[in-house]
Amino acid sequence: MEFDFVIVGAGSAGCVLANRLSADSRHRVALVEAGGPDRNPWIHIPIGYFKTMGNPSTDWCFQTSPDPGLNGRSIPWPRGKVLGGSSSINGLLYVRGQCQDYDNWRQFGNRGWSWDDVLPYFKRSETWTGNSVDCPERGTDGPLIVSPMRLRLQVVDLWMEAATNAGYRKNPDYNSLDQEGVGFFQQTASRGRRCSTAVAYLKPARKRPNLTIFTHTRTRRLEFRDGRVVGVAARRKGSSEEIELRARREVVLSAGSIGSPQILMLSGIGDGAELAEQGISVHTELAGVGKNLQDHLQARPVYRTNLPTINTEIDNPVKQALIGMRYVLTRRGPMTMAASLGTGFLKTRPELETPDIQFHVQPFSADSPGQMVHPFSAFTASVLQLRPESTGRICLRSANPEDSPAIHPNYLATETDQRIIVEGIRIARRIARHEPLKSHITEEYSPGSEIGDDDDAGLLDWARETATTIYHPTGTCKMGPDGDAMAVVDERLRVHGVRGLRVADASIMPRIVSGNTNAPAIMIGEKASDLILEDMRG
Repeated sequence: MEFDFVIVGAGSAGCVLANRLSADSRHRVALVEAGGPDRNPWIHIPIGYFKTMGNPSTDWCFQTSPDPGLNGRSIPWPRGKVLGGSSSINGLLYVRGQCQDYDNWRQFGNRGWSWDDVLPYFKRSETWTGNSVDCPERGTDGPLIVSPMRLRLQVVDLWMEAATNAGYRKNPDYNSLDQEGVGFFQQTASRGRRCSTAVAYLKPARKRPNLTIFTHTRTRRLEFRDGRVVGVAARRKGSSEEIELRARREVVLSAGSIGSPQILMLSGIGDGAELAEQGISVHTELAGVGKNLQDHLQARPVYRTNLPTINTEIDNPVKQALIGMRYVLTRRGPMTMAASLGTGFLKTRPELETPDIQFHVQPFSADSPGQMVHPFSAFTASVLQLRPESTGRICLRSANPEDSPAIHPNYLATETDQRIIVEGIRIARRIARHEPLKSHITEEYSPGSEIGDDDDAGLLDWARETATTIYHPTGTCKMGPDGDAMAVVDERLRVHGVRGLRVADASIMPRIVSGNTNAPAIMIGEKASDLILEDMRG
C-alpha cells in the first residue's frame, strides 16, 4: 500500500497531523495506531480516566524500572493505546506552559520555536469558551474545545482562599502571558464530554477518501531504500504476517516519548553501542535517541477534612447511582470532573523570575493514583517541580518490537530537584495552615505530623517512598541543531542524518515545559503539519 505520508501513532500530535495533511485531497495519508478505536464509553466521560488508565485495551500499561530516586520503587507509567492516544485517557487538563519555556527552546538553537512563533499554533488549535474569551492569547475557532470546570467543590474554593491569604495571588487565566498564581484548571471538554484529539481532529477528517486509518496495527520498524525512509513494516493484531506501508514523501513518528525512540532504535537509529548489544545493525548513529527523558514527579500531601469530598460523595451505591443519573440527564456533577480542579503555579523563592512548582488540588484522596479512594473525607494538594534537572532514558530490552522498552526516569537525582520537592511540600503545609481552610482540616494524613517542617531528610524520604509520575514523559527525541551531540531532530523536526523521516510529538521537547504536556503536544502537531507542507511545496 502506498501513500504520500505515513503517520505512526494516532495520539495528541498524530491526530492533528492526520487532519491537517489530509485536508488537501491530493495527499494520500495513512494513520497507523497500535490501539483500537475510541469506542469505549468511559473514554468520553471525563471521570473515565479511572476506568481507562490501567486497562490494557486503552493503556500501554508501562512500568518503570526500579528507580534509585524513589528508593528502588517501580511505578506505573500510563500511556494511551487508542485513537487519541493519551488525550483519550488523560486528566483533561489544558496547560500551555510559560512563555519562557519556548523562548529557551529558541535559545538552544531551534529557530521558529520561540513563544511568538508557537502562540499562533496554540490559538489555531483551540476554541476557548471561558470568560477571558477576548484575550488576544486565546483561540476562538479551533477544533479543540477548552472550557472552564463544570464542577465546583467547597474544599477547593477554600484552598484558593487560603493560598491567597498565604500571600499567593489569584490568576483567572494561567494560559495567558502570566502563569503565576492560583486558579481553577481549564479542561479539554465540551458540554460535559471529553474533547480528545480523536474527537476534535480525527472525527471530522475520517470520512475523507484520502485518509486511511489503521487501528490495532503495530509499527515494527522503518523501511529504508538508498539511505531514505520509504515506509514502515507493521503487523495487524492477530496476524503473523507483516504489511508494508510505503510513503512517497515522508514518514512521521508521533508515537510519543516512549514509542518514537523505541521505533527508531528497532530500526537501527540510535546509540550504536547500545544497538549492537541487542544485535541490531546500525543505520544511523544518533546517541541522543532515548536519552534526555524528563517527567514531572508529584508529591501528594493528603488532608482529612470535615467538608464533603468525592470520597464521601461516592461511598455507597445509592450515591453513585444518583451521580450517574445526574450526569445522564444534565452532563453535570462529579462525572464531569477532570483529574484536578484547582491549580497553583508558585515560586519556592521570591527572587525567581517564574514559578518553579505547580499544584494539582484534587477533592479526593487515595494512597496512589488509580487506587480506591480513602474511606474518609479528604483532599490532595499534589505538588511537582516544573523544570526538573534530572534526566533519564528509554532503552531496548530486546530487538523484539513486542517487548516494552526499559524506562529509567532517574527521578530526584540532583540536589536542586530534591530541595524543590521538599520546599513544595512545605508550601502545601503553609497553605493548609491558613484560613478559611485551616479550621476544616482535621488531620494531615500524609506525610503526617511526625515529620516536622524542618526535617528535610524526612520529607525527602517520604517523597521518595510515595511520589509518582503525573504522566508527562518528554524529551527522548530531542530537538537541536547539528552541533548538539544529543539532538535527534532539527528545528524542522527532521531526523538528523536520515531523509524522509520526522518526529512530531512530546519527545522532541529539548526541555520539559512548565506544566501539563498535552496542549504543547497538540501545538507540536499543528506546527509540524505546516513545516511538512512548506517543505513539500519547496
